[in-house]
Amino acid sequence: MSDAPKPAAAPASRAAMKKELPERFRSYKNVWVFIEIEHGEIHPVSLELLGEGRKLADKLGVELAGVLIGGERAPLAEASTEVWEHGADAVYIATHAALEHYRNDPYSRVLTDMVNEFKPEILLLGATVLGRDLAGSVATTLLTGLTADCTELAIDDDRCLAATRPTFGGSLLCTIYTLNTRPQMATVRPRVMSMPPRQPGRKGRTVPFRVSLREDDIVTKVLRFLPDRDSNKAQLAYADIVVAGGLGLKSPENMQHVRALASVLGGDWGGSRPLVQKGWMPADRQIGQTGKTIRPKLYIAAGISGAIQHRVGVEGADLIVAINTDPQAPIFDFAHVGVVADAIELLPALTEAFRKRLAVNRLAG
Repeated sequence: MSDAPKPAAAPASRAAMKKELPERFRSYKNVWVFIEIEHGEIHPVSLELLGEGRKLADKLGVELAGVLIGGERAPLAEASTEVWEHGADAVYIATHAALEHYRNDPYSRVLTDMVNEFKPEILLLGATVLGRDLAGSVATTLLTGLTADCTELAIDDDRCLAATRPTFGGSLLCTIYTLNTRPQMATVRPRVMSMPPRQPGRKGRTVPFRVSLREDDIVTKVLRFLPDRDSNKAQLAYADIVVAGGLGLKSPENMQHVRALASVLGGDWGGSRPLVQKGWMPADRQIGQTGKTIRPKLYIAAGISGAIQHRVGVEGADLIVAINTDPQAPIFDFAHVGVVADAIELLPALTEAFRKRLAVNRLAG
């Protein structure tokens, strides 16, 4: 029997709660995706959201648009091309010198003003550090609902956004509806949604927005940018191969087997939430709903039971290989390959086998 959770909300209860949408919101339509630009490049989560936004817009029979906000030197023209080629019909652009670097106050004001003028019915943002900060401020200013860290988005029979996210520490999934206000807002973490195929040459329309800002009215100032130079920082979200450990490894010393296999395979490593709680590894290497969501080509889970909060974070992987001594472990319900074995013994053997195979391939090449 599958342990996959079911959305908590039911259509009957939703109908009982729903009131008539106020007249002032009935003209709201179209799906918007806020396009986050990070040091001149579009953050991948924004492109992933364009793919999901395309599905929502098609279901509603409306337009999909990307929203670009930036300074006068920002590469917004180049970004517009990329946004169109990933599925958008239009790009709304707001440019001003005060928007050169992200600051909550000016960005929140501009995005709020754009929503009030153009009236989208759905607004999606990436659940990045920037996106979470901006989404909360905009939703609060607009007095609308915001569902954070969604794992699934859909349109129900009443044309409402059904935003599904884990709750109660990841033990359940709930579907949340913003019934009586607009826009309906949601954030989605990187790698939860798949990247849409690029369509080279696809074009759309540009809608400029006139920005009214004065630098003197903005309290925060950017003095300089200090890049993170930590070469050991986890890059789990975009790794093609990930090896992770759980409590089945029995001691923090055995995490070396996880790191060794990841190194030989040219991947990254992480673990389940209990290992962070025990201090066996840093929080930035936690995989799961309350950690990193990953979508690698290969995911090897060693000694991980597979609770729902972990499943939510890894089920987008192309191939999941689970190693566990318990044949009834929940992870075997969704793994593509299951190995009933002691990970402490199997991981070193796999590492040595891959090391020899790679050495042979190098000699042959």
